Amino acid sequence: MITKRRFLPLLLLAPLALAASVPHPTKPAPAADVNLSKIKLPAGFTISYFAKGVKSARELAVGPDGTVYVGTKGDKVFALPDRNKDGRADEVITVATGLNAPNGVAVRNGALYVGEINRIIRYDNIAQRLKQKPKPVVVYDKLPSKDWHGYRYISFGPDGKLYVPVGAPCNSCLPEEPIYGTINRLNADGSGLETFAYGVRNTVGFDWSPQDKAMWFTDNGRDQLGDNLPSDELNRAAGPGLHFGFPYFFAGDVPDPEFGQGKSAGTYTKPARKLGPHVAALGMKFYTGKKFPAQYRNQIFIPEHGSWNRSNKIGYRISLVRLDATGKQAKSYETFAEGWLQGQQPWGRPVCLLVLPDGSLLVSDDQNDAVYRISYKG
Repeated sequence: MITKRRFLPLLLLAPLALAASVPHPTKPAPAADVNLSKIKLPAGFTISYFAKGVKSARELAVGPDGTVYVGTKGDKVFALPDRNKDGRADEVITVATGLNAPNGVAVRNGALYVGEINRIIRYDNIAQRLKQKPKPVVVYDKLPSKDWHGYRYISFGPDGKLYVPVGAPCNSCLPEEPIYGTINRLNADGSGLETFAYGVRNTVGFDWSPQDKAMWFTDNGRDQLGDNLPSDELNRAAGPGLHFGFPYFFAGDVPDPEFGQGKSAGTYTKPARKLGPHVAALGMKFYTGKKFPAQYRNQIFIPEHGSWNRSNKIGYRISLVRLDATGKQAKSYETFAEGWLQGQQPWGRPVCLLVLPDGSLLVSDDQNDAVYRISYKG
């Protein structure tokens, strides 16, 4: 027998359950979707979620079957398959775990290469083993293990070699080992390591010109010289052996107070373009797709992660550097997408870009734990 005390709540719950089952036309969107509405883009462009819940999403790479791989600053690497090609990942798959800040990812000959702080590893035949937690093959394990500027951005160049930077283990210092402050390259099997570029404080993004195959890369300037010095850099390396100034000069003409004494700025390769001061320019990418309007093709897009200790925050956006007809000179620098910074409160931090085969542009975000998709509908 049901007592009166128990019976009354059951009567009250029934209409509440019925009401909850009926969609309410004014129900607000989830907070994350509201945030996306804050992103400002040029006319004709739209932004949407390619994937949510991608913890600490960093570098992006795409396999031959269209699966997107995501490195992180945590301990995991993710795969984002989009089997029905609807512009949104079907699921977030943890490919590997227990790694040492596996920021870098690259795909070659069906294998996924992963750049940890201290080594580069490889997962063969990855597309067929996404959920098997395969054991990696060690490609190279002699990278420095220091955390400061230790995130490894990796990518295969037009020469078939794998490029990997080693940032300075400090704000500004004379590196204790020659490998610090460099961009290096090695064969796909891990042999033949050589230094490609010198005097690079901390690059977490590079790409090659579709016109002349020259490497372009971002570099972050030092801290503790004030809010407005130095600018971050966009650099062009037409070939190996160039020195880009660290630790003696920043942005081409800002001497280090300690190490720039008695040095000549003309000794070093100047940046192709000065970027904003402390914007934390990261994973730059040439737009090589065919879906964006012609004025965006073969131009450089730069995710700016955002200033961390500037009095007034800047960055937290995607910038566009337009090149001249030769593709060798930067002629303008402008904002392409913004809105991750609201007032002085950021809700997201763009990290890396990836041009998909369908011509859309993916953007990773290690604060909002997401990957976005920017497309053009005209």
